[in-house]
Amino acid sequence: MYRVTREIEFCYGHRLLNYDGKCRHLHGHNGRAVVTLEGSRLDSRGMLVDFGEIKQTIQRWIDEQLDHNMLLCREDPLLPLLRERGERVFVMDANPTAENIARLIYDHGRGAGLPISEVVLWETPNCFAAYSGEDDR
Repeated sequence: MYRVTREIEFCYGHRLLNYDGKCRHLHGHNGRAVVTLEGSRLDSRGMLVDFGEIKQTIQRWIDEQLDHNMLLCREDPLLPLLRERGERVFVMDANPTAENIARLIYDHGRGAGLPISEVVLWETPNCFAAYSGEDDR
C-alpha cells in the first residue's frame, strides 16, 4: 500500500455540552489535522494523490469552514445568540469533540472522493484523537 499524509493547522473554538470539566466553557485550540490517504495503485504520474489536490480539497474546506470559527453542537443554547451577533459558527450534529472533528474532516474528504484512511486531530501538543472509518478502501 502507498500512503501520503498532509498536515493542516487551523484555529477553532468550541465547548462541550453535557460535560463537567473545563471544556464545558467556550475556549479555543490551535489544532493540527494529520490527514493520511492510502491506496494500492499510483496514477500515471506515479502519485497516489497530488499534495496540491489534498490542499485544494481538504485544506481549503478547513480554511473556509473550520478555521477561526466556533464549532458548536446544534443543541447548544448559545447558537442563536452567536448567530444573532454575526459570529462565525459551524454547526455539528454531535458534540464538537476531537473525535467528532476528526470524523467530520474524514467524511468531507471521503465525500470528495479522496482515499482517506485516517484523520488524526491534535487538539493540543499532547492530546489527539483519530478516526479511520470502516475498512472500505
